[in-house]
Amino acid sequence: MRHKADLSESMEDYLEAIIMLGGENVRSVDIANHLNVSRASVNKAINYLIEEALVHKKPYGDISLTEAGQKVSKAVFHKHKVIKRFLVEICGIDEEIAEKEACGIEHNISHQTAERIERLLVQKDKTEIEAG
Repeated sequence: MRHKADLSESMEDYLEAIIMLGGENVRSVDIANHLNVSRASVNKAINYLIEEALVHKKPYGDISLTEAGQKVSKAVFHKHKVIKRFLVEICGIDEEIAEKEACGIEHNISHQTAERIERLLVQKDKTEIEAG
């Protein structure tokens, strides 16, 4: 089995979509609609993720994350939320633009950089509460 660092951006996007759609009993059509891709693309990606033991699928049925898949998808989604919040609150970027840009950035920054951004946001929150 591969580690998260070995997954392509596309595969991370599929895992993130599954977690955003509930993580369990997700329909391939919903993933296709969420990512704006074809059902055939979803099926190909899901088969790969099954081989990597990150998802499981009932025969002709719904898709669910495995424990390993939950861990990876939650990490990607968390990084996405942190980056989006940074772009909106610190950089003043429009939310719609920040959403799209966070999707690209989340795949290209290290865990360490994401953690530092998150610490900066936590510090901002503390400062705002103290200034109250």
